[in-house]
Amino acid sequence: MRFMSIVKSSEENRMSAPPQALMDAVGKLGEELTRAGVMVGMGGLLPSSVGGFRVRQQGRKLAITDGPFTEAKELIGGFAIFEVASREEAMELAIRFMELHLEHWPDWVGETEVRQMFEGDGCPDAEALADASAQAIR
Repeated sequence: MRFMSIVKSSEENRMSAPPQALMDAVGKLGEELTRAGVMVGMGGLLPSSVGGFRVRQQGRKLAITDGPFTEAKELIGGFAIFEVASREEAMELAIRFMELHLEHWPDWVGETEVRQMFEGDGCPDAEALADASAQAIR
């Protein structure tokens, strides 16, 4: 099963660089998980004011909005993709990541959202999506 971990915080948090100790600890965790075959990919994102934009579809038209996205309460600051055996294993990895923030950047405010990736017909997430859609229609 693949899961995407999405790190969210305010744009204000993205304007200051994370402590080097946190960057080193996250890098070490990434190397460990890559060697173990769990980490598929990871990366951090620059603030939305640095080249960010959105493309929105509405009313059968596309609209492009340049950053910064000041109206947003939270923005994605980074991501990781894991190949794990279970939701519980993905949760353990997200907790390990957030514990690094507690240790090295205790005043940071943010969250990590973890979502199972859609991997086609027959996967449990596709069945759950169909069930959720059916319940929403009722």
